[in-house]
Formats: sequence, C-alpha cells, structure tokens
Amino acid sequence: MPNIKSAKKRVKVAAAKTEANKMVKSNLKTTIKKANAAIESGAADKDMAVRVAIKKIDQAAAKGIMKKNTASRRKSSLARKLNAAV
Repeated sequence: MPNIKSAKKRVKVAAAKTEANKMVKSNLKTTIKKANAAIESGAADKDMAVRVAIKKIDQAAAKGIMKKNTASRRKSSLARKLNAAV
C-alpha cells in the first residue's frame, strides 16, 4: 500500500478508470453480440444493429480502450458477415 499522498491518489484514480473502462468494454461486447445475433437470425433491423456496433467500436478506439487495428478488424468482420447475409 502506498504511503505517499500522490501515490494514494494514483491508486484511487486507476481504480476509477478501470471501472469506467470495464463498463465500456462490457457494453461494447453486448452490442457486438446483439449485432451478430441480428445478422444470424436475419432480423429486419440488422443494418441498424451493425451500425450501432460500429459506432461503439469507434468510440472505444477513440478512448483508447481498444487499439485502432483491433477496432478496424472487428468492424470489417461485422461488415463481411452483414454482406454475406444479404
């Protein structure tokens, strides 16, 4: 456990940021799963589900939660699945 005041604050800040990042990651995973489910089931709103998922992926990449290339790969994968389903 840190003894210095600034180190104590760093521990608190890191814990808060970790919690915030966990929420974003969890929401992102849920959105991607919903998009994949919509594509597989042939739902009428699959275009919208993919569009929302891509937006969430871009937001996560902008915040630094996901690397840029990973985000690009995930978006490409969703687009390929959507195009194959159409």
